[in-house]
Amino acid sequence: MRNLMLWSIAVTCVGLFCGWSAAEPEEAPTSADAPPPIIEALYTSTPVTLDGALDEPVWQKAKAYALSLADDRIEKGLQLQEPGEVRLAWDDKNLYLAVKFQDSDIVAEVDKDQVHHYLSGDLAELFLKPPANTWYWELYVTPHQHKTHLWFPGRGRLGLPSADEYEMELHVAAKCDGTLNDWHDKDKAWTGEMAIPIAELTRHGDRFDPETPWRILVARYNYSRYLTCSGPELTMTPKLPITSYHHHEGYGELHLVE
Repeated sequence: MRNLMLWSIAVTCVGLFCGWSAAEPEEAPTSADAPPPIIEALYTSTPVTLDGALDEPVWQKAKAYALSLADDRIEKGLQLQEPGEVRLAWDDKNLYLAVKFQDSDIVAEVDKDQVHHYLSGDLAELFLKPPANTWYWELYVTPHQHKTHLWFPGRGRLGLPSADEYEMELHVAAKCDGTLNDWHDKDKAWTGEMAIPIAELTRHGDRFDPETPWRILVARYNYSRYLTCSGPELTMTPKLPITSYHHHEGYGELHLVE
């Protein structure tokens, strides 16, 4: 009985910190007529060097997308406290993500890969879903330069151990403008980069090319002693109707721009 209670508490905590619950995807407002927001990834003929610096030419040219609170939190009167922006690029081998987050207190308390980092500090998450299938990826980069890759055959399999056991190639890097894991001072920002091999995205038979618009969400967990919210500030692009990072109906449409 005690083990069952502990398991129930753990599942509840995961649901809260992931920004989802069993009921939310069905209850969330949707509009079948509204087209999804477009998120562009700019082609680069030169591979991105992952160092967290965001100094490659493609990052100066790629469109920046600002993070936002979800509609449900805005309706409650909450306001964005620490902004962030993301950019995307691609070449013949990889899809690239760059993030730049204002952050007054940079936190990443777990120093290893392939764990649920949203429970232990700041985080950028990339969600990718092929248009014709139920499966999708949830990929992490932390200011500590750690990564996690989760894969779900479908949203109805959230929380199963098999998501953590999925093996794939993923590369990340990050830089901190401040001191990591020191709440005594005040930090400025952190930046991160991610490279996802296209071979990984097509391993289950999906196409990944300019003619196949995937669904995408970039999300953030932001912990800070200076925030007034209880728990982390949760933001994303595109803006979702509810604070549920697994709400596929609100994802954007990824366009590979040549």
